[in-house]
Amino acid sequence: MITKIKMNNVASYKNLTSLETDKKVNLLYGLNGTGKSTLSNFLYNRSDDKFADCSIEGLMETDTILVYNQQFIKDNFYETEDIPGIFTLSKENKEIKELIDKAKNEISIIENNHKVLDAEMERVSSEYEENLKAWQKKIWAIKDEFTGKDSVLAYCLDGLKKSKSQLFTFLMDREKVSEEIDYEIESLIKEAEEITSGEGKVLSINKIGLIEDKLEKSELLKKVIVGNNNSTVASVIEELKNSDWVNKGMEFIDTDEDPSLCPFCQQKTISKEFVEQIYKYFDNSYEDDKNKLSFLLKDYSDKAFYIFDEIEKLKANRFLNNNINDIERNLLTLENLIKSNKSKIEDKINTPSLSVTLESSEKVVSNINKIIEDANQRILEYNKKIENIEASRNKIKEKFWNLMQIRFDTIINDYNKKKKEHDNYVKEYNKKIDGFKEEIENQQSIIRENQKKTVNIDEAIDNIKRTLLDIGIMEFSIEKYSDEESLYHIKRTDCEDNHVFQTLSEGEKMVISFLYFLERCKGEVKSDSTSTNKIIIIDDPISSLSHIHVFNIGRLIHNEFLRTDKYEQIFVLTHSLYFFYELTNINHEQRESTQKLFRLCKNEGGSSFNIMKYEEIQNDYQAYWYIIKDQNQPPALIANCMRNIIEYFFNFVEKQDYNNVFQKPELQKTNFMAFNRYMNRESHSKGQNIFDTKEFNYSDFKRAFELVFQHTGYSKHYKKMMK
Repeated sequence: MITKIKMNNVASYKNLTSLETDKKVNLLYGLNGTGKSTLSNFLYNRSDDKFADCSIEGLMETDTILVYNQQFIKDNFYETEDIPGIFTLSKENKEIKELIDKAKNEISIIENNHKVLDAEMERVSSEYEENLKAWQKKIWAIKDEFTGKDSVLAYCLDGLKKSKSQLFTFLMDREKVSEEIDYEIESLIKEAEEITSGEGKVLSINKIGLIEDKLEKSELLKKVIVGNNNSTVASVIEELKNSDWVNKGMEFIDTDEDPSLCPFCQQKTISKEFVEQIYKYFDNSYEDDKNKLSFLLKDYSDKAFYIFDEIEKLKANRFLNNNINDIERNLLTLENLIKSNKSKIEDKINTPSLSVTLESSEKVVSNINKIIEDANQRILEYNKKIENIEASRNKIKEKFWNLMQIRFDTIINDYNKKKKEHDNYVKEYNKKIDGFKEEIENQQSIIRENQKKTVNIDEAIDNIKRTLLDIGIMEFSIEKYSDEESLYHIKRTDCEDNHVFQTLSEGEKMVISFLYFLERCKGEVKSDSTSTNKIIIIDDPISSLSHIHVFNIGRLIHNEFLRTDKYEQIFVLTHSLYFFYELTNINHEQRESTQKLFRLCKNEGGSSFNIMKYEEIQNDYQAYWYIIKDQNQPPALIANCMRNIIEYFFNFVEKQDYNNVFQKPELQKTNFMAFNRYMNRESHSKGQNIFDTKEFNYSDFKRAFELVFQHTGYSKHYKKMMK
């Protein structure tokens, strides 16, 4: 049994609209062009690609949909001159009928079990889907966080940004991270920025050179520098150990004026011979050592200055940004060490006899060079990445998803657990369903084998002939085309031409085709078919029929479809309110329990199904009023309904001419001219007065329409119908 029909994205069904029912009999009223044919064509051929977005709910495997519409007529009459064989079940023998009924009953039991299982499956699946949606929403946070215009990691989500389910499935399907994670998202961002910066390869950083051992470990610094031992004053100076004092004092002897004047006591106690001996003591060797000390100090200062300069340059290198504090700390240590060593050298220069030892700068410089080595390793890794950017990006991408797996580990575990449970349930469900199918197929095989024995074509043909006579068609007959093939064709009684079907009127074709359809519903189209539950779709079977035939077809549908339990469900579509009313059960309780009424509407938004109350059933005249009250209806349809109302009311109800009304000054306004042209049939003979829907203004047309009734004295009628 059909419980819901969804129509979407086909013909006039621009948007999704649903017809929901729980009744056996479903009656649909809709004007021509509202989408009835599209609906019946979908039910006739659901596999057509144009109906890809349409669907049906509630059908069971044993349900068979039989559709009567224009496509049915074309397939069975217009393409061939013969009617295909008709198989019926009307004369089964009692034994075979009992076997078939028993098989059908077994199928019914199986289908009930099927429904119970489906309901539980739907509950389980619904619960799983809700969980899945919640998980997908949480995982979608990855996209929101990392796909901003400034995000360097956005490429990691390429191909995964449009669908929550796609992103979720990608993460869930990844193999579990086995490696130990020693990186964070910030480091990946930094890596990505580096390889996308466009800087290219980076040169390694030169290490800081060590101060030469000959400077800090010079033996001259330890040497006690004294004068010549051959001097007569040498023994005295050696004994007193005051050579540095004497040497300093020699700077104050004025050899040009009076060398005998002592610079300390200012007495003439210094002889020329004494001065010569002093100079002899402080010979060239002594002066050479002092000069060497001065050079050593200069070299040491120059080397230290160069090293300091090189260290300062390190601070500008981005690969050492994280090491600035370490560099500063070692630099300060080195500065203090150099300062101390220079002070010691200066002391040695001032006091040559002093032995000094300098502190080695090697350890401090080595510390700085270790920092440089680490930075050079990072530069090496960076350059490798630059050499193969794609490989580097892929590595970053892999690390990124490893981090995401860890971040959403709880969801992944929950999903895997629930999915396993759901998959096991589905597997068990499918196993049971396969069992049901096998059991149904066994019962259907019984039905097929017995249906072959109950086919009675002659009775079906007699039924059609009798029904033709019942509804007043005597000019045509159905004759056997081939005894061997059990085929029949339509033949006019007064003509020998076997191709006479093409000469039938549209109304006559409609009647014959519908009677043929009726016999197909009562029997089977093919001998191997199994229609345990038949769903009947009848689309406007009274088009082009006379009034009496409309009535007879209505009675026929009542008797053969609506008042019988032979069929699972009935859908009747019509454009005629009269016919619609004829099919509606007037008994309120019976109507409420068995029938559901629908109105098929169409406006600018497309076609849609609306529940229709029994009280809403009106004649065509009232239907026109219903349309013009909806300003969303197509302009041409509204205008045409207005004209039909005016013509019907004044020509047939009031029997008076209304054309002079359009000459009223109130209706001669410019904004009413389009209305006047379209309502006045005489103006249609003039090409310039053809109605242009682009001129349509609903407010103007509605107001002009109201004025017509006002100026003819029927304002009350207008107000009543517009409620």
